Formats: sequence, C-alpha cells, structure tokens
Amino acid sequence: MARNMEKMASIDAQLRLLVPGKVSEDDKLIEYDALLLDRFLDILQDLHGEDIKETVQECYELSAEYEGKHDPPKLEELGSVLTSLDPGDSIVVAKSFSHMLNLANLAEEVQIAYRRRIKFKKGDFADENSATTESDIEETIKKLVVQMKKSPEEVFAALKNQTVDLVFTAHPTQSVRRSLLQKHGRIRNCLAQLYAKDITPDDKQELDEALQREVICHYRVIQRIGDNAYELDIPEARSKIQAAFRTDEIRRTPPTPQDEMRAGMSYFHETIWKGVPKFLRRVDTALKNNGINERLPYNAPLIQFSSWMGGDRDGNPRVTPEVTRDVCLLARMMAANLCYSQIEDLMFELSMWRCSDELRVRADVLHRSSKKDAKHYIEAGGVYFRSLYSVILFLAAEFWKQVPPNEPYRVILSDVRDKLYSTRERSRHLLANGISDIPEEATYTNLEQFLEPLELCYRSLCSCGDRPIADGSLLDFLRQVCTFGLSLVRLDIRQESDRHTDVIDAITKHLNIGSYREWSEERRQEWLLSELRGKRPLFGPDLPKTEEIADVLNTFHVISELPSDNFGAYIISMATAPSDVLAVELLQRECRVKNPLRVVPLFEKLADLEAAPAAVARLFSIDWYRDRINGKQEVMIGYSDSGKDAGRFSAAWQLYKAQEELIKVAKQYGVKLTMFHGRGGTVGRGGGPTHLAILSQPPDTIHGSLRVTVQGEVIEQSFGEEHLCFRTLQRFTAATLEHGMNPPVSPKPEWRALMDEMAVVATEKYRSIVFQEPRFVEYFRSATPELEYGRMNIGSRPSKRKPSGGIESLRAIPWIFAWTQTRFHLPVWLGFGGAFKHIIQKDIRNLHMLQEMYNVWPFFRVTIDLVEMVFAKGDPGIAALYDKLLVSEELWSFGERLRADHEETKSFILQIAGHRDLLEGDPYLRQRLRLRHSHITTLNVLQAYTLKRIRDPSYHVQLRPHLSKEITEDDLKESGKPALELVMLNPTSEYAPGLEDTLILTMKGIAAGMQNTG
Repeated sequence: MARNMEKMASIDAQLRLLVPGKVSEDDKLIEYDALLLDRFLDILQDLHGEDIKETVQECYELSAEYEGKHDPPKLEELGSVLTSLDPGDSIVVAKSFSHMLNLANLAEEVQIAYRRRIKFKKGDFADENSATTESDIEETIKKLVVQMKKSPEEVFAALKNQTVDLVFTAHPTQSVRRSLLQKHGRIRNCLAQLYAKDITPDDKQELDEALQREVICHYRVIQRIGDNAYELDIPEARSKIQAAFRTDEIRRTPPTPQDEMRAGMSYFHETIWKGVPKFLRRVDTALKNNGINERLPYNAPLIQFSSWMGGDRDGNPRVTPEVTRDVCLLARMMAANLCYSQIEDLMFELSMWRCSDELRVRADVLHRSSKKDAKHYIEAGGVYFRSLYSVILFLAAEFWKQVPPNEPYRVILSDVRDKLYSTRERSRHLLANGISDIPEEATYTNLEQFLEPLELCYRSLCSCGDRPIADGSLLDFLRQVCTFGLSLVRLDIRQESDRHTDVIDAITKHLNIGSYREWSEERRQEWLLSELRGKRPLFGPDLPKTEEIADVLNTFHVISELPSDNFGAYIISMATAPSDVLAVELLQRECRVKNPLRVVPLFEKLADLEAAPAAVARLFSIDWYRDRINGKQEVMIGYSDSGKDAGRFSAAWQLYKAQEELIKVAKQYGVKLTMFHGRGGTVGRGGGPTHLAILSQPPDTIHGSLRVTVQGEVIEQSFGEEHLCFRTLQRFTAATLEHGMNPPVSPKPEWRALMDEMAVVATEKYRSIVFQEPRFVEYFRSATPELEYGRMNIGSRPSKRKPSGGIESLRAIPWIFAWTQTRFHLPVWLGFGGAFKHIIQKDIRNLHMLQEMYNVWPFFRVTIDLVEMVFAKGDPGIAALYDKLLVSEELWSFGERLRADHEETKSFILQIAGHRDLLEGDPYLRQRLRLRHSHITTLNVLQAYTLKRIRDPSYHVQLRPHLSKEITEDDLKESGKPALELVMLNPTSEYAPGLEDTLILTMKGIAAGMQNTG
C-alpha cells in the first residue's frame, strides 16, 4: 500500500507539471508539496533503506486516516508503530517528519510569492482573500488619493515624516538552527528557479556544472514552460534537501547572547542592507505613478531598525554589561564593514572629472595631505613603526595607490574609505583586546561626520547636471547610511523595575535616610526630583554593592562609555508608577551618561495596563520631566504577559482601551506619543498578519510613528529572503500610512459596553481555571511538554523570571509553547466562550450585535478571525491522547471539561463569524493547513509516547528489529552515519538512548508545522 501511494504521488506530481491547464494556480501548492516530498522520500530510501521509508509512509497513512475521521483508535495504532521503533529508527522518523514540514513551509513561501506575482501582473486583487495583508505601497497611495480624496501632497508629507522602527529581539522562539535556515534558503531558491519562466538551456548547464561537486545522485525534474515541456536538470534540489537532512537539527549547547546577536545581525548582511534602498526606490516609483514627481528625501526616517539582542537583561543573567559592550562594538564593526564595501563600489562608479568648486577645493586639500601622509609613512616604514596604526597606514598607502587629482569624487571617497577602515579596525581591536592603537580622531565618531562628504558629492553631481548619477548608487548609499548609521542598529536596554529599586534602596540606606523600597510613591517622587534638580553626586566608590546592584550600575557605565548612537531606548519592564521612570533618569545622571537614553515604561499585566494612563498623566504633570522629554514620549505595551495574566480576550480589549486613553493624556499635555508594541509571533502573544494588526489599532494611536518587536521565528519569516524583506517593509509602511490617513472606525458606545461586560466575564473564567483551580498546575505540567522545554536550547534566557514559582513566574513563551505543542492552544481561546455564552444567554439580540461588530469593526473582526485560525490549527483529539498517556486518571475529568469548553467556544466563534466550518472565508489557508496536518499528527503521537517513556521508565514497549539499513565502511565514506550512530550524538543524556533527541525533534517539527514556537 505504501509503495502504491508513493508511486501515485510521484505520477500525480509529474502529471500536474506536464499537462497544461490541468490544475488551477491555487493547486500549485500541492504540486510544490508533492515534488519536494517525492525528492525527500528518494533521499530517505538511499540513506536509510526501503524499510524505513515504508515506515514513514505507513505513519503518514495512519495519520491521514485519523485526520479524515478523527478516530482515536487510529492514534493508538499509530502509537504502536512508533513505539516499536528502536532508538536510531525513532530519531530518523522524527527527523523525517520534521524535515518534511520544513519543506512544506518552503513550498508554501514560494507559492505565496508566485501567487502574488501572478496577481500583480494581472492587476487582479478582487479574489485574493489575503489582499488586505498583501497590500503594497502603490496600491495604498492610490487608494488614499483616488478613494479617500487625499491630495498627493498630503500623502507625500505624511510619508516624509513617517517612522516605523522594527526592533529585533532575542526571544527564544526560533527553534531552527542557523545552519539549517541557510540550507532552507538555498532549497527555497532552487524551488523558485524550478518555476522560473525565463531559464535558458545555457543557464541550466552552467547551474549544473557549478553544483556538480555537491551532487551524489543526479535527478531529473520535469518542468513545463508555457505549452512546451522539456527536461530540466536540477541537481541542487536534491543536494540541498539532502544537506539539510544530514545536518543535526538539535542545538547541543544553549546560545550565548553574543551568538543570538550574530544570528540576528546576519539578516542585515544577507537581505536588509540591500533590501532597504530597493524598497525606498519602490516608494519613489509609487509616488511618481500617483502624481508626485519628487523622490523621498534620503534622510526621511521611513524605516529604522533597533535591537534587544545583548541589551535585554530582564530575567536573563547572561546579559551582562560586558555582553552589552561586545554587541555594540560588533554591530559597529559590521556597519563599518558594510559601508566599506559600498564605498569601494562607489569609487568605481563616480569616476567623472567635472565637479563643483566646493568639492574641487576639498579634493585638492585631501590629495595634497594624502600624498604627504603616504610619503611620511613610507619613509617611516624604512626605519621602524611606532604603532600598529602606523603599520595599517603604511600598508594602506602601499596597497591603495593614490587617486589622481582629476578624479575628485574618488579622492573624496578614498578618504571616506580610509576612515571607515580605521573605524572598523578600531572596533575590532576594542572588541578583541579592550584597547586600540588607532586614535579615535582617525575614525568616524558620529553620523554627521560620515554624511558630510557623501552629501558634498551628491550636491556637486546635482549642480553639474549629473542628477541621474547622483540618484543612482550614491542615493542608495545615503539612504543606507541614514537608516543604519554607524551602529547598524540602535540597542535598547531593558531591565525590570525592581532592579532599579534595589539600587536606589542601597543608595538611600548608604546615605542613612531610610529604605527607598519602603517609601510611598509620593515620597519616592519627591526625593528623586530633588536629586534630579540638584547637582550633588549621590554615591562614590564606597557604596556597598551586591552582585546584582553592581550589574545595574555597570550597565549604565557602559552606556556612558560608548558612542550615544549605539543606543535607543531604556525599557523598564513591570513599570507601574512615575518613580520607575524617574529612578532610571537619576541613575543615568549619576553614571554620567552624556546623552541620556529616552526612558520607556513597559506596561504588561492587566492591572498595569488599566493604571497606565493615570501613571503617565502623573509623569507628564511633573515640570522637570516635561522639560526633559521635549514634547516626545514613548510607551511600550506588552501583549505576552497581559495575555498570560488575563487571557487573550480581556488582554486584547484592555490593550485597545489603554492606547486610546494614553493618546488622550498625551494630547492633554501636548506630547507626541509613540506606542511601542511588544508583540510575539503567536496569536497568544499578540501575533497575526502585519497589515491587519496595524489597521485594527485604535484611531489616532499611530499617526506615522510606530515601534514593534520582531521576535524569534518571525525574523526569519520576515527577513529570511530578499523578497520576504521587501514584502515586510512594504506591509509595515503601507499599513502605517493608511492607518494615519484613513483611520479605522471607532467602536459604538453600545459595543464598548458589551466588550467591557464580556471582558469581566472572560477574565473571571480564565483566572478561575489558570490561577484558582487547584488541579491546573499539575494538569498543565503533566499534559504538556512544558517541563522539557529547556532541552531545546533555543535561547540564552531562562524560561522563568525566578527559579521558583508557578504559572505567575513562567515566561509567556514556554507557556504558549507548551499548549501549541499539544495543539490545544488554551491561552488563545480560554475565556472567549464564557464571555460569549454569558452575553448571548442574557439577551439573544447580543448575538446580532456581535455579528455586526464582526462585520464593521476591524479590531473585533481581526480578534475573532485569529482565534478561528487557531482553532483550525488545533485538535482536541490530540490533546486527549496526551491526557490518556501522561495525566493521572484523577485529572481526566478536568481535561474533558476543558475540551468541552474548547468545542463550545468554537461553536460561538463560528456563529459570530457566520461560518459553518472553520476558515470558510479563507479556503486557501484551509488547504495549506490540511496539507501539513497528517505530518504534525505523527509527530504529536510520537511526542506523547516519548514523553510517556521519559516520565515513566517502567512503561514497556515491544521493539521491532532495526529497520534502517546497515551501512558498510565504503558506504559510510560516501553517505555519512547510519541511524544507530544518530543516537551517539547525545551520549550524555540522562534518559534511555534516543529518547531525548526524539523528543526534541518532535518539538521542532511541531513548531515548524504550526509555524510558531511560543
């Protein structure tokens, strides 16, 4: 049967590719999926034998049968097959299904890009269900001008002053190793080439020759071009898939904060650096096509980038002051390196002799001084070198021959190049040794210094009639410099408010004026303001310091020592009162931070969000503080902890209301407020389609200024490839522009009243289960892999803020992760059903009001649609299997009660959306989920039984003989290690051989299938 299925899948895949018009464009996702699956199964058979391939096929068939009828005995039958595998075979099967899900994701990405290209070529968006999430900048501008009757000048003015700041964080939700991500990128490229319309036989031949050495076996793929079919050799498709499968998916050691930073910054080198000017040119084109014959100024802050990697120390003891210093220097070195390469390219391009008098004078001065310096250092080289820097300059003079004076632009740029070299090398020396022979005056220390010669070149070209040249690569580089500066990204510092309280408390005790921690809020503010208004130093070297207090103070010292353009905001997590902000202001002053960071309170829990407007109003009422902020303030709101605290429904509504109230407070005091959205990738942590998330925010809360976190796996999904980077920048820019110029509708008073009433019920329902039900913690830790989460080694941060404690101290990511793995998604939907049931039973007319809210109010519609999507990804039958295997019988009734709540909530969601079935309004997404469910189910069953064997060593299983083929010594040289040797990759595991790696592989595979970790 398995062989027949494989043969049919292979024939079907080839027929779909060969026969014109056999399938619609939408069905191409099945083609891509079948094609990659076909290739992978061939590789699996070659590497591990036919028996193991047939076992994978058997597991898939049993999963598919379960998915068709949701028949629980099929899961037990599948469990019997999986538990009979020996350790090596179990790892191979887990790895196979994980790999297939990653391949399915790649096929989906290519298909989405393909669909988008086709629809853009046709100019057809009417039948695109996801059109609102795919809206591009030109369509948005056209909509504003044509439909909303905005003038082109208004749109241009809005864009010039708009800023979207994307903040990369090291939240541990990226479960895929960087090595694999890179291989996945190459597979994605192969698949895209496979469906390219313009590949020639010569291209094919050259591609074959370049990759021939990587190929073990040569495969032929049938490709249709128009109505003609011919054989296209794609050896790299096989070699890249095999390379990915052969790579160890498991991180054997936790990453350091520096590792996380290097991984995050690699996206700038690979896609973002070149993607930004490409996108900004598209903005120029969109403006021109809509009647605006003016380019966006190169210093317009349309897109900015920040980072928390190496700066987020909230609950992460591994982020030390030394780490912060290292990541700042590393980012500075990377920025100088990228700019250095770009300058070299510009020197080849700007070879013209004609220039302005201003530039000519500068070039003559530089040429004379460079000639003199070169002579001096060449002569010095004959005697001795007084410093390493002298060596560098000597080598530079020898290697870089002088630019002739009749090429003035090159003279200017050669000086820029040399200073960039020194800037990069100084950062490298400081990073490696803490000192450098290169004097600071030989480097760029601020952005104005760097921009000045580039702007001079631009002005000169324009004045000499060479504006087309100026608006070429030079304009692109100016935009890159204005976007990334000398630091590549600005590093935010995040610390918990209690840590600052500890430091101030130590100071007041040292001054013998009492315990700051015990003071009232009013007394705290009074003392902090008196010190901020004064000039006396508060403490000296004799201040008694614990390790934690020294860490906080040393962080401020690092901020004071490094260039100010390295840093962005200072985020205070768990902020509740004005004193939290004033304490940081005082510590910055005491540690001699010359250019103090803007201080941003982060309100996270439900009560803190409710109190946030009043706290900010008290802050703005302080004269000293209003003078300090110069009319600008940033406030961060947290989606993760608010959801864990009160449930998704109540958190979403309170986040909405808090933004409205904060904007009112800011307007009252004449302050421009920027909202910083701390969103995760999952729905439970505020995730969702970018465009819809922005357009569903309250009116007047964005106004052209937006900060938002980009976390974990979302970084790869948004910036992993050039086209993804372009699409991400476009989505954020277009949605922010549209929200500001065409705000969404405000909710009616009766809708607000309904939401308020439902939120109270939803919070009570959620907390009655999560925090008040005495059986919940035991059930949660038994029914999910929460206790095993840390074994994935996907982040440097501990899973709890405090080593002890229950659900309250657990981080939001492992909280969401655990329920995502079992496909029960409790944090997303718990509370919704109770709220809807209460309000509909109270008055059936409320159901009609809810349906009206769904159809008219973007915020409510997005909220419901995202929950519906999560229900489509879930499966309570899988959760029931975890209960049966892992939960004590006394708790089975509790699990059944939760699953009944799940089904009731799903019924209400469908009623409100007017759907009979889940995702009725998005058949394309429904198809995408259907294609992966059978793979995920196999991993779920394998995970549940593996957890059973880990937690209960007495659990008996009957192993079948080893399936994976034994490989001879000659084979081993050719194709690597057999399945049994996979077990030896983890020789120190405390469990029976193979169990820990099997478990981790199932976690990674399910995360890939759900396209979310936590």
